[in-house]
Amino acid sequence: MSIKFSRRTFMKFAGTATAGVAAVASVPPKFISWAEEAEKKEAKKVATFCELCFWNCSLIAKTENDKVVKVDGNPMSLRGRGRLCGRGNAALGAVYDPDRLKFPLVNNGKRGEPVWKRATWDEALTLTASKMEKIKKEYGPEAFAMFYHGTGASFWKHLLHAYGVTTFAAPSFAQCRGPRDIGFYLTFGSDAGSPEYYDFSRSRYILLFGSHLGENAHNSQVQDIVAGLAGGAKLTVVDPRLSNIASKADRWLPIRPATDMAFLLALIRSVIEEGLYDREYLSKYATGLEELRQAVQEYTPQWGEKETGISSEDIVAVARELGKNAPNVIIGGGRFSAWYGDDTQRSRAIAILNALLGTWGREGGYFIPSGAKIPEYPGLPDYPHSEKELPKLDAAYPFAGLQTTTSIKNATITGNPYPVKAWFVYGSNLIKTMNKKEETEKAIKNLDLLVAIETMPADIIKYADVVFPECTYMERHDELNTGKFKWAGEISIRQPAMEPLYESKPSWWITKELGAKLGLSAYFPWKDGEEYIKGKCSAAGISYEELKANGIILKPGKSPYISAENEPEFGTPSGKIELYSSQLKEKGFDPVPKYTKHPEPPEGHFRLLFGRSPLHTFSRTTNNFMLDDLVKENALWINAKKGKELGLADGEYVMLENRDGVKAPGRIKVKLTQRLRDDAVYMYHGFGVHSRAMTRADNMGIADDDLITDIFIDPLMGGTAMRRNFVKIVKGA
Repeated sequence: MSIKFSRRTFMKFAGTATAGVAAVASVPPKFISWAEEAEKKEAKKVATFCELCFWNCSLIAKTENDKVVKVDGNPMSLRGRGRLCGRGNAALGAVYDPDRLKFPLVNNGKRGEPVWKRATWDEALTLTASKMEKIKKEYGPEAFAMFYHGTGASFWKHLLHAYGVTTFAAPSFAQCRGPRDIGFYLTFGSDAGSPEYYDFSRSRYILLFGSHLGENAHNSQVQDIVAGLAGGAKLTVVDPRLSNIASKADRWLPIRPATDMAFLLALIRSVIEEGLYDREYLSKYATGLEELRQAVQEYTPQWGEKETGISSEDIVAVARELGKNAPNVIIGGGRFSAWYGDDTQRSRAIAILNALLGTWGREGGYFIPSGAKIPEYPGLPDYPHSEKELPKLDAAYPFAGLQTTTSIKNATITGNPYPVKAWFVYGSNLIKTMNKKEETEKAIKNLDLLVAIETMPADIIKYADVVFPECTYMERHDELNTGKFKWAGEISIRQPAMEPLYESKPSWWITKELGAKLGLSAYFPWKDGEEYIKGKCSAAGISYEELKANGIILKPGKSPYISAENEPEFGTPSGKIELYSSQLKEKGFDPVPKYTKHPEPPEGHFRLLFGRSPLHTFSRTTNNFMLDDLVKENALWINAKKGKELGLADGEYVMLENRDGVKAPGRIKVKLTQRLRDDAVYMYHGFGVHSRAMTRADNMGIADDDLITDIFIDPLMGGTAMRRNFVKIVKGA
């Protein structure tokens, strides 16, 4: 008997599948036996939240004899709703990875060519404090910078703020979602949220651009779009690649890479000229419609067809479908948005299109979130304030809402506008995160101190002077986590399900001890991580015992939709949605997005595209034995017809060389597919790790970051464009 799966049947099954993905991994027998035994008897349960990606789903850890033997989703969690993705289910692979950093390390060799000495905690902390004091005395606290990714970074930011440091950068801003956030801020006076404020489950029409939704395993968001599609929502995906989410679409439009702005501008013009916009909504909440109308007149559907390769009929059809279903529509802002260098303006175009259709604050569009605020720990001294009038590192980018990694790197290399001599790197494999690796290495050589705080011996570790081995998220207290959701704000706790293995320590302990050596004990009055959390709960007026037991406290909010009782607030200068941006005009930028042509691949080259593996988070999880067994290396997607013209066979290994003549170390397996245009290649990000201590991940596949040498900085906010690079395939690997 055969079973035919419709799209909706598939989506119903897909919605229940994520929780068990990791169970099929070939893990060492002792771990399987632990999990089997845990199911047979009542195990101790500890509520905490995941760190295998930034979605931070709440989970319940089952422990026995101080070992975590199983994890399940916490049904109270708004992020996961009782489910964990494949990554989240691989918690045991993170905790029990034999390659974990086990004790402090001091480098007695060169950066990049380390000679490691095992150190005691006191030795490593004393050495770090001594070097910090010397640097501060010679250059001042402005000579320190911190790069971070992850929840435990809050203690390090606190320590460095107390030391007078003001330079902090998350690569997720300039290298990922920053252009989107600033584009939405300039339009709505608010970003799109993280998790995003998409009301997918109640939407009638969804339009996505280059989206990796599902492959990025954003748990609740995937569940919501599954519900929306099952409820009848129509889906259009504009993407050179038939992504997993595009394969569920009613319409896939394989756009010519780098022409998304043209498609958006043609859509905006069509919506305006055909009167498909929400007149009443715009009259009440927006400004600049007439200026926008005049600015987009040249972007006809026929013009859009020539630029994008998408027929004018399809452009008009999408515009009309959006208008027909408005305001219950979502034009997704994406997340990774650092593409071509005009990305803030491209995100502005997405925001403008949403505004025209009246989606902000409307059911099935972008909901108005409810939040939960946690005060700072009570009674701490104020952070020191410098009397120096220091120039801004990101002064060249007037809308850089956060500091950028690129500006810190440049200041470290040049000493301008002032010298940066010490880096603290928390949870960020920085050597793979920042573009132009040779520049990153040059900057590192100029440092007097590089401290890495990590759980695994990632690529960045070999460049460090001192390595602090942090225990994993299953072994520590961390900062309370808050989230904004549709009907409530969420507060979640991270608490240890077991004692730290080896000599690893939680960041609350490391920073408290280092703070004592720096004379900053007044900033760390808590005895331990639990006392810290109790103090925060007390300041917030919430029950620590309830939070400890349940893992979650929800703070109900107002209606997520515009109503007489809940009028939206727009944090723009006008207090309204700005279709025409006076802020941009004042700074010399286009107040309405304009189209700029981007270079196309030269002969024999392909545009390099990359994205997320459903079972990996960047390079953070590629050594995890529960996930490595499922996705060991990345593959090079190439159009099947084009690949055969080049004499490529499915599964053969090749090398890649970019237009600047840079060859990526390693080799990659060819995947011939009809799911990609013939002018681009595609690979999963996070592979091609270069660290022999990562025994399963080292040199598996190719790293896209090794090939990204042509970059362009978004002039509005400093985002680093990463889809401008072209590669050719080299056979004989």
